[in-house]
Amino acid sequence: MPKFASSAPDAFKDFSQLLEAMPVGSDGTVSEVKARELTLTKPAGSMGEMENLVEFLARWQEKSTPTLNNPMVAIFAGNHGVTAQNISAFPASVTAQMVANFTNGGAAISQISQLHELNLRVFELALDLPTGDITCEAAMDERTTAATIAYGMEAIAGEPDLLCIGEMGIGNTTIAAAIFAALFGGTGADWVGAGTGMDEAGISHKAKIVDRALAFHKGNLDHPYKILSNLGGREFAAMLGAIIAARHHKIPVIIDGFVASAAAAIAHALNPASLDHCLFGHVSAEQAHINALNAMNQKGLLNLGLRLGEGSGAALAAVMVKTALHMHQNMATFEEAAVQGKK
Repeated sequence: MPKFASSAPDAFKDFSQLLEAMPVGSDGTVSEVKARELTLTKPAGSMGEMENLVEFLARWQEKSTPTLNNPMVAIFAGNHGVTAQNISAFPASVTAQMVANFTNGGAAISQISQLHELNLRVFELALDLPTGDITCEAAMDERTTAATIAYGMEAIAGEPDLLCIGEMGIGNTTIAAAIFAALFGGTGADWVGAGTGMDEAGISHKAKIVDRALAFHKGNLDHPYKILSNLGGREFAAMLGAIIAARHHKIPVIIDGFVASAAAAIAHALNPASLDHCLFGHVSAEQAHINALNAMNQKGLLNLGLRLGEGSGAALAAVMVKTALHMHQNMATFEEAAVQGKK
């Protein structure tokens, strides 16, 4: 992983302070959850990762009896100037059209959220003002980037007790690939994939676009915030802000797939401990996602071959978390069920 400048640009000083002084979670609440697990009518540890999910909630909510009264899926939507380079199977206008589809209930994430009682919120980020084409200009200036991070922090205003982070933005798998390459090394070919359904020629073209962007901004990618400003997009900055704010308000987070993970990778580069309150919902079918997870020493909870984005993988992971907590709270104890415990 490349080494970055030690000091953040002035526009980002406040965020850096928040990333340095973060809550560390509660060991005590985890111990209480573990103690209850031992009383439930099952062999100790027999529910595996499901038990760990309840401990995760307890640690970061700092509650011995965790809650999921207001689980939220936050979708951040942005547009990208680089889509003019023919990097997607769909036109940029689809971003706004899909945002409308989310709110009208017609998208996959809408149906998942409705069925499983997840509060779906969509944050539009100046869709009529695409970011700069990263092959020949910065995506955003530092002031815009900082303001968008701050805007993303407001996503927790509804006080969720679990936050699922997803995105919508035609062209943003190319942006994510560029961010990963700048953070972790490699070329465009190491990080690009099919995205919305590009064929081999389209994938090769995307790789060249990423390489052009990296070459154009070479020498100005020496800090994660500069990578975000020069190569990123509004939805990436807003997702970073949401991750930071959730940590300080004791809200555990589930990160969606390839694109959302690029925003998390910025946080990781700033301070690896900044992701301790986060789960990664799934391993994307986007080929390089597993490499990004490995670079951050993370794993995906699910592996279902998903590559939709839109928070869909994070929402499905939240269903698992809800199930885990329901079992923990509602299973009978050995004493209640009059079942003999382990000898």
